[in-house]
Amino acid sequence: TTLDNRLAARMEPRASAPHAKLRAMRALTQAGVPVGVMVAPVVPMITDHELEHILEASYEHGARAAGYVLLRLPHELKDVWREWLELHYPERAAHVMSLIRQMRGGKDYDSGFGTRMRGAGPFAQLIEQRFRKARRRIGFGRLPALDSTRFVPPRRDSAQGELF
Repeated sequence: TTLDNRLAARMEPRASAPHAKLRAMRALTQAGVPVGVMVAPVVPMITDHELEHILEASYEHGARAAGYVLLRLPHELKDVWREWLELHYPERAAHVMSLIRQMRGGKDYDSGFGTRMRGAGPFAQLIEQRFRKARRRIGFGRLPALDSTRFVPPRRDSAQGELF
């Protein structure tokens, strides 16, 4: 979401602080767990300016794959979001909502496959170009394929014998 502690506390009051998320990435990487980062939600005029910084910090802490999702406002969230936006950013609220609508075909939300996560239009294209350029410059790739051969189902203590 953000590397800004104050903004993180406003947007995700029950989530871990940004530095704690980065520490978790590093710990997982050091333990041999492949780590990726999902920059989400990207909010125009509130978090979009941090996109490259989030990717850089995540890579430095072990993430090797990256993705992003633009802010989505399905029906049950749009009123809650508008209220939050007016409370915390009254001077930007109209502009933020205008950009969201521009990326969503004039609506607050677009559920269409291929556009619901990335949006459409000039501002959405700009975000995508910035993301792709930063991802390439920083060196992100793809996570390794899942190795399911290492999975061992947990055994239950039971008086019942096992058939297999």
